[in-house]
Amino acid sequence: MNTYRWNAQDYAQNSHAQQQWAKEMMALLRLTGSETVLDLGCGDGKITAEIAKIVDRGAVVGIDNAEAMIALARHRYPEQQHPNLSFQVMDAEKLSFAECFDLVFSNAVLHWVRQHQPVIDGLYRSLKTGGKILLRMGGKGDAAGMREAIDRVKDSARWSRYFIGFEFPYTFPGVDEYRLMLETAGFTVKRLELIAKDMTHEGPAWLAGWIRTTWLPYTQRIPENLKESFIEAVCSSYLDQVPLCADGKAHVAMVLLDVEAEKSAKL
Repeated sequence: MNTYRWNAQDYAQNSHAQQQWAKEMMALLRLTGSETVLDLGCGDGKITAEIAKIVDRGAVVGIDNAEAMIALARHRYPEQQHPNLSFQVMDAEKLSFAECFDLVFSNAVLHWVRQHQPVIDGLYRSLKTGGKILLRMGGKGDAAGMREAIDRVKDSARWSRYFIGFEFPYTFPGVDEYRLMLETAGFTVKRLELIAKDMTHEGPAWLAGWIRTTWLPYTQRIPENLKESFIEAVCSSYLDQVPLCADGKAHVAMVLLDVEAEKSAKL
């Protein structure tokens, strides 16, 4: 899994949509209060801490491969004040747990991973028998309009020199390919669904903030003194195709893949 230079504080201020989607997913967890839970790709730990409140008789582990994110999470939620909550730096493709968890939760993370089979195999090993996964990630067709805007800018005369040898960094899987990977690992699939979502930004500055904090594979190829110009060009390119609404808000069409599966007892 690639490691980018995350600005954890900036991301926390520009990830409202991701946090809202996580809260939607939390409503599906059906927790009783005594479970052990893994939050895969926990980021700044905000959602992880909310899960820990629910499982007050259990425990939650948040993992992320970005050291800056884990440092922020540990600072915000110290173990002395949150004894059932801990955070670790760990790569999703190299999970080191064995039959530890009743549930694995992951939101807006796994589209960053190129190879999903090692992740899914690791999730299977990490779960107790009867344990479940609840995952949400970018799915087939996600952010197509924004991706087209970025491509127009990066392929233009001014910016193309910074993208020589560039490879598309995300994985936006469809239902059929993900079902195959889950079943190969041994999971029983409960629900696999592509869901259309409208991501709303309060205006161009908020849209730029989202680009700056989440489209790192593109922005981090640009010299620091030119980065804001690149982001402004992407915003303009996008808003030329998808103009602001009358209320001044920017909208981005997203497609999310929801995954629910269970580690059933072997017959």
